[in-house]
Amino acid sequence: NLKLEEKQAAAAAGQIRLAHAYQEALARHAVTVAQILLTPDDTEQRRRHLNARNTIETLLRAGAVPVINENDTVATEEIRFGDNDRLAARVAQMASADTLVLLSDIDGLYTADPRRDNAAVLVPRVTEITPGIEAMAGKPMPGNSSGGMVTKLAAAKAALAAGCRMVIADGKPLYPLQRIEDGAPCTWFLPTATPR
Repeated sequence: NLKLEEKQAAAAAGQIRLAHAYQEALARHAVTVAQILLTPDDTEQRRRHLNARNTIETLLRAGAVPVINENDTVATEEIRFGDNDRLAARVAQMASADTLVLLSDIDGLYTADPRRDNAAVLVPRVTEITPGIEAMAGKPMPGNSSGGMVTKLAAAKAALAAGCRMVIADGKPLYPLQRIEDGAPCTWFLPTATPR
């Protein structure tokens, strides 16, 4: 098990490689990439939240694609997002996005884990995160892993509270956004209340 400073050193090396990969991929389409690294404080402290939001809006107006990641190099174990789903929901709130797309290795929320229960059925639409919906996610994944359906439902709760719809869809096949638009199986989370 790595110490915190070893994980942060690995993140520092990895973040530059990730940004470079996005830069290379999008340069083929003449799209500029900018990297934004956030900690939870950047989304919770009003001044930092507004600064980050203004940066995102300015980049989008300029036609650049902001590649947003957690700033693992400065976050402590106690003060971090811990999963990309929650970070995505916070960024969607910050940017006043109308839709958040979470691409996964599964095509949505099922009534039970489809890998363990053959009777599990895909839930195509959710308008409220009830205890029954949360129970469908099962238990959080063991160990040091993050993600899973539990964190996706936490992201959905945050997105719905912000008036942002969210979709969970399979990200493995090519052109996943087009597949969603064409009606591929997925789960839509649709807000019904005025955003907070």
